[in-house]
Amino acid sequence: MHAAQGILTATGGMTSHAAVVARGMGKCCVAGCGSINIDEKGKKFTVGGHLIKEGDFITINGTTGEVILGQIELIEPSLSGEFAEILTWADEFRTLGVRANADTPHDAQVARDFGAQGIGLCRTEHMFFDGDRIDAVREMILASDVDGRKKALEKVKPYQREDFEGLFKVMEGLPVTIRLLDPPLHEFIPHTDEDVQKVSKASGIAFDALKRKAQELHEFNPMLGHRGCRLAVTFPEIYEMQVQALMEAAIAVTKEGKEKVLPEIMLPLIMNVNELETLSKLVHRVAGEVQKQQGMQIPYLVGTMIELPRAALQAGNLAKHAEFFSFGTNDLTQTTLGISRDDSANFIEAYKQRQILEHDPFVTLDTEGVGELIALAAERGKKTRADIKLGICGEHGGDPASIMFCQKQGLNYVSCSPYRVPVARLAAAQAALENK
Repeated sequence: MHAAQGILTATGGMTSHAAVVARGMGKCCVAGCGSINIDEKGKKFTVGGHLIKEGDFITINGTTGEVILGQIELIEPSLSGEFAEILTWADEFRTLGVRANADTPHDAQVARDFGAQGIGLCRTEHMFFDGDRIDAVREMILASDVDGRKKALEKVKPYQREDFEGLFKVMEGLPVTIRLLDPPLHEFIPHTDEDVQKVSKASGIAFDALKRKAQELHEFNPMLGHRGCRLAVTFPEIYEMQVQALMEAAIAVTKEGKEKVLPEIMLPLIMNVNELETLSKLVHRVAGEVQKQQGMQIPYLVGTMIELPRAALQAGNLAKHAEFFSFGTNDLTQTTLGISRDDSANFIEAYKQRQILEHDPFVTLDTEGVGELIALAAERGKKTRADIKLGICGEHGGDPASIMFCQKQGLNYVSCSPYRVPVARLAAAQAALENK
């Protein structure tokens, strides 16, 4: 996905993981084009009597779902004329902040140009795939002991620091919420003998040992497996490296004379207060060590992503250690409804046609179920910590109906992909006027 200019898939849908990640990367994506027949080995696909081979051009429209043969002229979207003026008026009325989900300085700049007031979600795992750094990440994952992991992480740290510096410079004076590593480790491991051999050569670990380790890491249900904060409980050195990198980056940018850097460190997939207490202590310890070494204090927040029903129910306890909640509505919808966003496209239309569901719950928030959990978590969180900051960072952050719900619940901000920021600004103003 990182290498692609655009993404076309045969399975999935507009709310599947591929589509969500593509939007976060600012890449055009049409997911779930069921009429194409892909021959991966032959590097070609067929559709409607047409054969498209590797090297042929297609043009895809991520808004309409159109796929066009050949190459057509494109224009860079911009805010101008009457629409830009309307958004200026909207900003005068809205009370909800609008942030963006952005992982690179380029995406952050696009978001800022569209009027984003900060970054509500930076997915640090996307930073791990650039250039040669994936080799070091794989070396870390496949290491057999702590020393081996730390040695590999030292190779990754400069890249992380550089990425964070880029984000802080673009968003100077605005908050940047950085989610520490979330996905299961199997997403990073090599799947082919060629890649295993490459890692073996870089790490000095025998090919057979690496192959065996890769097989051990395979998970049958990785989205509910060894991921999120669970990685840091078993491998704390991963989050230690990330906190070091982001604090060093924040201090370096501040020393350059930029406006105040406002990092918000987010711990993902928390299910109970013991996890959060353990890992927030880790964050504060490492952040304190870096500030002492650098001789500079940097204000920062530590919070969590609420994406499990149990976390929502335990929000009162979690707020003892969390200065902000960010509702990860993609996973919160999955775990509450028991529906996979990667597979739901196969049946969700039938549910809508039979009026079992009015909307796709991954597009418009399920206010009766998921929304009830958000309302409960917000209420319980505020009871423990009156000044707790509340936002959402799932794809619902760019949906007008969902934004209306967030306004009613008294959230502080919504966060969406950069290109949905203008819609979110307008919807937030409409929600403010509706709820006067």
